[in-house]
Amino acid sequence: MRDFTLNPNLDRKSAYSDASREILSLKRAGEAHAQITGWAGYQPTPLRDLSALARRANIAQILYKDEGKRFELRSFKALGGAYAVDRLVAARGKEGLVVTCATDGNHGRAVAWGARRNGIRAVIYVHEGVSEGRAEAIRSFGAEVVREGSNYDASVRASAEAAAKNGWQIVSDTSWPGYQDVPRDVMQGYAVLAMETAEQAPAPTHIFVQGGVGGIAAAILSWNWETHGGQRPKFIVVEPETAACLFESAKAGTATNVVGDLETVMAGLACGEPSLLAWAILDPGADAFMTVTDDDARAAMRDLATLKVVGGES
Repeated sequence: MRDFTLNPNLDRKSAYSDASREILSLKRAGEAHAQITGWAGYQPTPLRDLSALARRANIAQILYKDEGKRFELRSFKALGGAYAVDRLVAARGKEGLVVTCATDGNHGRAVAWGARRNGIRAVIYVHEGVSEGRAEAIRSFGAEVVREGSNYDASVRASAEAAAKNGWQIVSDTSWPGYQDVPRDVMQGYAVLAMETAEQAPAPTHIFVQGGVGGIAAAILSWNWETHGGQRPKFIVVEPETAACLFESAKAGTATNVVGDLETVMAGLACGEPSLLAWAILDPGADAFMTVTDDDARAAMRDLATLKVVGGES
């Protein structure tokens, strides 16, 4: 069943803090925007007006940021991983650089694509629940795919162990103690979504963003919070009911892992452990957290299809 919780730690009068700027900031978002808009083939993705769905819901307007046309990747996580790879190459050079990460499909494609653009090797870890179609999509960008672990969080650990053993560089969209610099770059790349959206329409009243480990949600919240302060849109994080680590963290008042097989049709969001950096933004700044069922996701895909919009499960 669906569930919804308000954020007990929210204080809308609080300003965006210096500690938060150490994680994500307008300044570094501008740097990411300058880099990404210079990539060959860059075009802002459309912000679609779903007027038929708005009428059905009896609200003024629903706008949908359609990432299905983003470069070759057709993924809502296209920007972050590729931007982080660019940053690593600029800092360290290409010689001997091998990047690795774990993925349910979307982030891994971005890292593989970024590695191919820069002419370096990528080794991407997927867990046993990731479809062969998703794995082959990663291989199509020249990456080696290793299947290990029963779920996303297990494959994160496998990737980290392989990186430590082989001297590879992890490019993860989640963070943990001692590993935070690269995830900041990944999240900062996602902020370009918010910057494009601001150029395409006036600020909305509410923003709904996918959960997962929280990286993309934190990036979009950060940009809106630092830009609009207490007048920012109400911000709601949405997760699958079977993999709702951010929802459970909000209820517990602290970053909280969820366990189990995390099985959901929303494979790109099947994460049991929140990113600590992302949670540091979401905990004080998100208005609410909610869960949806797999049936909700399927129904949304069908609704979008009637409007000739191809939307994935996540």
